[in-house]
Amino acid sequence: MDAIDLQIVDVLRADGRISISRLAEQVEISRASAYTRFQRLVESGVIRRFTVDVDPAAVGIGVSAYVHVRVRQNSWKTFRAKAWAIPEAEHVALVSGDFDCVLLVRARDTAHLREVVLERIQALAEVVATQTVLIFDEH
Repeated sequence: MDAIDLQIVDVLRADGRISISRLAEQVEISRASAYTRFQRLVESGVIRRFTVDVDPAAVGIGVSAYVHVRVRQNSWKTFRAKAWAIPEAEHVALVSGDFDCVLLVRARDTAHLREVVLERIQALAEVVATQTVLIFDEH
């Protein structure tokens, strides 16, 4: 990756729906060059996916939390697969520190969050302990 590729990535982070023509203008390269570079970034895996940023409250998601999870030794891979299958788990990460994993969980309300944490996450055989941290505000 060179400086132009990095500029392209920055522009796409700000506006993933930008047209190739507009991208080329912002990076100050030809449209053909912008398209070729864009395709290469996708094909090489630098750009992994395209997504939509949805306001959770607008779709009825009233509560979000980080669920810190301690898992049995050597069970990260099986836990990860099971955690990814939980629709409310928007993000799953292996981390360092007191806990092994952190899940970003989005739920309709506190009763729904309780059900996800106590009945689905804690019920997994790999889970040793959890700690739930409510998110009051995010950007």
